[in-house]
Amino acid sequence: MGEVFTHDLWYWPAQRMRTLHVYLPDGYEGSQERYPVMYFFDGHNLFYDECATYGKSWGLKDFLDRWEKPLIVVGMECSHEGDARLDEYCPYSGRMFGHELVGMGEQTFQWIVNDVKGWADANLRTWAHREATGVGGSSMGGLMSLYGVIAHNDVFSKAACLSTGVRLWKRGLQRDLRTAHVDPDTRVYLSWGEHEAGRHRADADPATETPEAKAELDFVRRLQQAGADTYCYLQPEGRHCEACWEQQNGRYLDYLWLDRRW
Repeated sequence: MGEVFTHDLWYWPAQRMRTLHVYLPDGYEGSQERYPVMYFFDGHNLFYDECATYGKSWGLKDFLDRWEKPLIVVGMECSHEGDARLDEYCPYSGRMFGHELVGMGEQTFQWIVNDVKGWADANLRTWAHREATGVGGSSMGGLMSLYGVIAHNDVFSKAACLSTGVRLWKRGLQRDLRTAHVDPDTRVYLSWGEHEAGRHRADADPATETPEAKAELDFVRRLQQAGADTYCYLQPEGRHCEACWEQQNGRYLDYLWLDRRW
C-alpha cells in the first residue's frame, strides 16, 4: 500500500504556511526507482474523508493503491481563511460570486514551480522533466490546472481539469492560449457535470448545447489547434462535489498517463 504524509512549506504570496499532502506509491521505500509526479490543488480533499472540507475526499489513495502505474502525488492545501482560496486559485482579476478577485494565480504557480516542485525534486525520487510532470484539480483548482498547462507548458505536460467552469474564464484563457507555446505531447483532460452546465432549455443536449458545453467544446477546439491532445467528458448526473470527481479518477489518470480513453 502507498503512504501519505504531510509537509509544511512557506507560501510566500500570502506569507503563510501551507501543508502539502504527499502520496508515495507502494514499494517506494524499498527501491531506488524514480517516479512521475502530479501536483494537485486542494490537497486536503484528495486522500482521506476525515481531512476533506465537506467530509468526502476523492478517495485517491485507495485508487492509486490498486492502479497499475506507480505515481507520486503532491497535493497542495489551500487557504481556509474566508475567500482567500478564490484569490490564490485564480489567475485573473474580476468579480465572482460577489467577491472581487485579486487574481494571485500566477504568483501561486511561481510558488508551485519553484518552491513546491523544487522541494519535491530535491527530497523525493521524482522524474523532474516535463514529460513526467502533471497538474490537476477541480473547480478553481481545475481552472488553475488549465491555466498552468498553458502558461507553464515548459513544466507541465499533462493536466486534469475537472469542473473548471470554462465559460466564466474563457476570455483570459483564450488570451493566454494565443500567446503560449504548447508542445505537441501536451494532454489536457476537461470535464464538467450535467448539473453544473448552466441554464439551458429543457430539451438542450447537455453534452453540446448548454453554456458550459459550448465553452468547453470551443476551448477544446482551440487547444487542439494549438497542438494539444484533449479528452472532453460530460459526466452524466454529475455535480460540483468530491464524490463526482472521485468517479473520474480512473478516467483522467488512464488518459493522461496510459493513453487510454474510456
